[in-house]
Amino acid sequence: MAGIPAMMNHAPSHLEGALSSIMGDAAVVMLSGQIADGFTTVFAGELIDRYGHFKIWHGAGSLLVAVSFSSVFGGCLPCKIIGSNSSSIQTIGYSFFAAIFNVGWAATQVSHMSMVNCITLNSTSRVVLASCRNAFTMVANLSLYAVAFVVFNINTAGSVIDVENQYRWIAYTSIFIGCCFVCVFHLGTEEPRLKREAHEKGHARISWTYWFNKLLYYQVALVYVLTRLVTNVSQAFLAFYVINDLQMTQSSKALVPAVIYICSFIISILLQEVTWTGQRLKAFYSAGGLLWVISGAAILFLPSSMKAFMYILSIAIGIANALMMVSGVSMQSFLVGSTPEVRSNCPHPSFHFSVTRYGLGLVPAICALVGVLVTLSMKLPEPTLTPLTDPLLANGPGGYVPPHSSGISEVVWGTGLRYWKI
Repeated sequence: MAGIPAMMNHAPSHLEGALSSIMGDAAVVMLSGQIADGFTTVFAGELIDRYGHFKIWHGAGSLLVAVSFSSVFGGCLPCKIIGSNSSSIQTIGYSFFAAIFNVGWAATQVSHMSMVNCITLNSTSRVVLASCRNAFTMVANLSLYAVAFVVFNINTAGSVIDVENQYRWIAYTSIFIGCCFVCVFHLGTEEPRLKREAHEKGHARISWTYWFNKLLYYQVALVYVLTRLVTNVSQAFLAFYVINDLQMTQSSKALVPAVIYICSFIISILLQEVTWTGQRLKAFYSAGGLLWVISGAAILFLPSSMKAFMYILSIAIGIANALMMVSGVSMQSFLVGSTPEVRSNCPHPSFHFSVTRYGLGLVPAICALVGVLVTLSMKLPEPTLTPLTDPLLANGPGGYVPPHSSGISEVVWGTGLRYWKI
């Protein structure tokens, strides 16, 4: 299901036509989904951290995603039931299914991300797993854009209805592929042993309010929020920018993101070979953020006569996204391990400053710059590089648990940044 959020970045384009070209209503639909996502992330994180059962949450969330996603791109179901095609009914209908989608997606993501930290306690290994996870997210997105590229070239859009049909074909194909891999995941992966062992031994948890007293907690959270803003905002505006501002062909809506994802995939694979420390995390994140600042400035002033240069920018954006996402997510593992108790000027440019230019060029660049500044102010602890004795895979003999020290050891990191005491 990892490629579906990339498809949701094209939802504004689809909804703009489906909602009678009222962009404000499309924005309401997207906002309703994000609000639902925010609330569900908190509650799902608490419940998963308290009771575990990652695979149940992942499977239930995937089911909600598949049903609601097909409804968003399959037409307005409430309109058909009520027999009215008014703008208000359309907005309510699409908003409902967008919210259901994000509820399912939050449950899927929280449970899956938590499994990474329950497979191993080694900080460097967690970064490797996060890098691997990001790499295969790029593979999923690439498969989606491969489908989109084929659809855009075979089924030429001559009207709004044709465009809607294009998105439906892409949506249904991505749902089918996603469901197949969800089944493979559930059949081939066991529940992480670290979480089960913690519950079986009756380990007590540190209160979630403990983290509110740590400065590093707020810094890591802010960096992750800014990193998601960089990637999500850039992906959402990308299709509008290449078509409306640069006047590129329809197939570029798939080609440009494909270049970004290929570069992100390659960088994510290469990052697995690095031995990670707190200083290296900060350095790699800062490099990715500064690269995004440069790319954002180039996007802001790029004239349509130089639209081919967008493919070069796509390479830089792909590298920056991978550096920021992998290091930004990995900072969370370092946060857990830090607990002391438990261890060019053109005279006549052929462009204008549109909303898309500001959205794609300025917003991610500013977020990246702020993220870099916050990262440089962090004091990340140096990890204890204990050699692994067991495989990292959840369906292997189990994750590695370091030797006890002073009667206390880390057992598992759940979604709510919890520790377990012995």
